Amino acid sequence: MSTALPDLEAVGVAKRYGTFAAVDDLSFTVQRGSFFSILGPSGCGKTTLLRMIAGFIQPDAGEIRIGGKAMNGVPPNQRPVNMVFQHLALFPMMTVGENVGYGLARRGVAADEIKRRVGEMLERVSLPGAQAKRVDQLSGGQKQRVAIARSLVLEPTLLLLDEPLGALDLKLREHMKIELKQLQAAFGTTFVYITHDQSEALVLSDHVAVMNHGRFEQLGTPQSLYYEPQTPFVAGFVGANNRLIGKAVGVQGDMVQLVSNSGLSLHARCTQGNIKTGDAVEAFVRPEVARLARTATEFVATGMPYFTGTVESLLFDGANSAVLLREKASNEEFRIALPQTGQFADLRTGEDVVFGFDPQRAVCFAAPAQHHAD
Repeated sequence: MSTALPDLEAVGVAKRYGTFAAVDDLSFTVQRGSFFSILGPSGCGKTTLLRMIAGFIQPDAGEIRIGGKAMNGVPPNQRPVNMVFQHLALFPMMTVGENVGYGLARRGVAADEIKRRVGEMLERVSLPGAQAKRVDQLSGGQKQRVAIARSLVLEPTLLLLDEPLGALDLKLREHMKIELKQLQAAFGTTFVYITHDQSEALVLSDHVAVMNHGRFEQLGTPQSLYYEPQTPFVAGFVGANNRLIGKAVGVQGDMVQLVSNSGLSLHARCTQGNIKTGDAVEAFVRPEVARLARTATEFVATGMPYFTGTVESLLFDGANSAVLLREKASNEEFRIALPQTGQFADLRTGEDVVFGFDPQRAVCFAAPAQHHAD
């Protein structure tokens, strides 16, 4: 059945600039009605990929299919795709209504029909009756909604969003994240969203692809990327993490005992099953999985491994507050999230504390070649 076809499919897509592979033999599918994000650092190839989907760039190899139809050679204006850019590209000399109806007018839709559809669309993006307003009368969030309305009124199969919240201030960005998620759910249009902001990708998406050097390191739900990273890059890029580089001194099942380069001995779980004693490894421990205490009593009672550390600095940020510790024996630095109970509200710089974590909550990988000399 045609309804089962994914809205977007890439098969072996590649784009090179000289010897540089911007997109390297990429294959993936995006299901109908989903919110799909491509997350990665600047220069990883995500914008090149988005522009190939839009038709602004032709791939050197492979095929892009939208709604089951191959798009090779199809120009941008003939693809069932619309794009929202970071700087929105609204027409300042046009009213809100004229901006939203611009694409419909270009298609030769009758004026009465344009008026009706623009009115309906502005209601759906919570801007009822804004047709006569000028663009410069709008707030940043309202401009954002007008840009999205202008795209969605054309009923595209895909809406491509290129870092659309990047120019907004932090408070508005947080607000617009929720609005975008609700808009996508209400319209059911497939959104393909690119960002370097992991919080945006995790909050908004049904599925996220983490991109690095032209390839997807991992593709999965936000939860799977966060809790079950498959590569050191994903572990380091998605969410905050304490990273320890060292050597495996023992392996038992999926549990690796390692000693960091600074001499700290700890256990961590290996998800890949490819680590042998003597291998260079790196382990990751999230700040929120570690527990903090003033004495070792609770660790001794539960049998959880523990360490002693000195408070170097307190990073107060309300619900996201953390403490930077220096482990006493090894001098290894750890960032640990402070619990929300207020239990450590009186913690001071220079104070000694005890901390520990369940080794099952720490992940370990064979170190990439460039770290072996560390």
